[in-house]
Amino acid sequence: MAELDSDILLRVSDLTTAFDTDAGQLTAVDGVSFDVRKGRTLGIVGESGCGKSVTAMSIMRLLPQPMGKILKGEVLFDGRNLATVTAEDMRAIRGNRISMIFQEPMTALNPVHRIGKQICEVLTQHNEMSPDDAWQKAVEMLDKVGIPSPEIRATEYPHQLSGGMRQRVVIAIALACGPELVIADEPTTALDVTIQAQILELINHLQRDLGMSVVLITHDLGVIAETCDEVCVMYAGRVVERAPVRELFANPRHAYTQGLLSSIPRLNGTPKSELQTIDGMVPALSELKPGCRFAPRSGREHAPELLVERQSLKEIASDHWVEACPVCTRG
Repeated sequence: MAELDSDILLRVSDLTTAFDTDAGQLTAVDGVSFDVRKGRTLGIVGESGCGKSVTAMSIMRLLPQPMGKILKGEVLFDGRNLATVTAEDMRAIRGNRISMIFQEPMTALNPVHRIGKQICEVLTQHNEMSPDDAWQKAVEMLDKVGIPSPEIRATEYPHQLSGGMRQRVVIAIALACGPELVIADEPTTALDVTIQAQILELINHLQRDLGMSVVLITHDLGVIAETCDEVCVMYAGRVVERAPVRELFANPRHAYTQGLLSSIPRLNGTPKSELQTIDGMVPALSELKPGCRFAPRSGREHAPELLVERQSLKEIASDHWVEACPVCTRG
């Protein structure tokens, strides 16, 4: 097994994930590759259905069974390929060294167990702790994520907390064992704008405090700009552009990335200026082409061979990679 560079915590290489359906085997993640560096935040951005969450579930080995499967690729973490380790070994890693923050706290939390008990379950699963010590640690975690009166909140049920408080509980559970990597799957989607900002600031603060790495999955480029160091832009199951955040925003090279950035509302626009949009829809998994998948929505003429020949990622500048379709990556 290849060793990772000292500053790389996780390396995903050519990850391909598919689902068995009545319509046949459909590929949801198609050859995705990226690195997560120690103490840094990698953002994964794209429209709904592009494969962001399936990528996260593949890393965590939480794909629905038996229909979901990793067909090929590597997920290297601490010299081990998580795509092939045993289920028992993965349980020892999941929640302990790698944790996940889910986007909907009411489905992530058990409605019939008290908040404190749910945090204790994670602690006792991965550590030799007495029930009293685990409870005390659970209260400390609630305090760390900014929940007032944590001793009282630990005895309450999820329905007794607001949406923002529930998401803080999910974060407390994810961080209870001091993971090296946290995957946050659209952690603010179900929250109002004010609470969104608080949750994102909390994650940033805890990352600086604990020195962990973060993979932040979102459809919001504003969130990417504020919180991430590097970004992967995904479309129809593939990474079409990958770069440091500042470089991507200053010099987007793929037509899809350019379209996403153009669709952001701007305060300096004229009163009558129209909001830019990307025409069309993300294709269904059953309709994906082997070649350039953004061609039908790009508004640019593609030669027939570009639709049938896969275009690999190429490095066009230092750490700036883009899908090599010559039409979608020109100027």
